[in-house]
Amino acid sequence: AMERVSTIARHVVGPDAQQRRPPITSHVLDQVSGKPAVGVKVVLEMLDPRSGQWRELGSDVTNSDGRCGRQLVGAMTVAEKGTYKCTFDTASYFARMGGKCFYPFVPIIFVIEAPSEHYHIPLLLSPFGYSTYRGS
Repeated sequence: AMERVSTIARHVVGPDAQQRRPPITSHVLDQVSGKPAVGVKVVLEMLDPRSGQWRELGSDVTNSDGRCGRQLVGAMTVAEKGTYKCTFDTASYFARMGGKCFYPFVPIIFVIEAPSEHYHIPLLLSPFGYSTYRGS
């Protein structure tokens, strides 16, 4: 029965639905308001292991649900193995909200070892702290 459900789901969703999802996405939630953080600029970079320099891959701004991804990765459909950094411009966000923050930028560095997997980088944000984890 599960195999049949799986087959039906592939027909409904389409065989390449998973491929259309960006390989790296993010979601920012404002812990003070309890709402999505709208309009946060996020820059994605990859570390060049030879030079030790970060190379920008793309940038995006969180939408009305606090999410971003498509512009973040540009034309990338599958992430390469390597070390990545998402930098969130939190100072601009909190300034728009009428306040200040202790962390003007939040850099989250993570490693991709399985390029075929999806990598979701959530950020739970407040003016004086933040937390993150590997999402799904």
